[in-house]
Amino acid sequence: MAALTLHYHPLSSYCHKLLIALDHLAIEVDKRLLNLGDLDERAAFLKLWPTGKMPLLVDQGQPIPETSIIIEHLQRHHARPGRSLIPHDPDQALQVRLWDRLFDLYVMTPMQAFTADLLRPQAQRDPSSVARASDGLKTAYAMIDHHLEGRTWVAANTFSMADCAAAPSLFYAVTYVPFAPEHARLAAYFERLMEHSSVARTIDDARPYFRFYPGRAGLAKRFYDPEVD
Repeated sequence: MAALTLHYHPLSSYCHKLLIALDHLAIEVDKRLLNLGDLDERAAFLKLWPTGKMPLLVDQGQPIPETSIIIEHLQRHHARPGRSLIPHDPDQALQVRLWDRLFDLYVMTPMQAFTADLLRPQAQRDPSSVARASDGLKTAYAMIDHHLEGRTWVAANTFSMADCAAAPSLFYAVTYVPFAPEHARLAAYFERLMEHSSVARTIDDARPYFRFYPGRAGLAKRFYDPEVD
């Protein structure tokens, strides 16, 4: 059995971020699909990690939370030689950490506001929160598009932790707020992300679950075809 245990759900954007990193770093883990709707399973997980947030990595009995922290831990202690997601150069590493945070805060967070609203009963929907989230995503898209000029990856010369954050946040965000025509660099970057082997494998593994995604109507048919999947 693998020394590492991962508590996760295959639809979670933050879990995708970590799954992409695990694949890129060539690390095997014992995956435990987490069903927080099950009261006993939820109680057991809360004993392990009281915030109830996933993903959660357990390494030799030690819970390690928060995707960015988990990825740094994995790179330091478990990555295959020659594999990395955070550059050794401190200035480049700082840029990777910056853009990792920017994608989490300014793309992942507003994207999740759309999903949260769809999960509410119709009478409790909040159009104003959705409008704010939409404005936030448009602002983030413009910022990222401008930053991408002359770049292949968002924060380093190679695929990094920042791109691990970018892939799932953008994948789900565009189901609610598509890219505008003027964001051509961002659209091209999105395609590079989708073609990256670790991203493609993570999305393919999640495909059977996309029928449960509240925003599935916005998924492109190449990712989810309701007549086939």
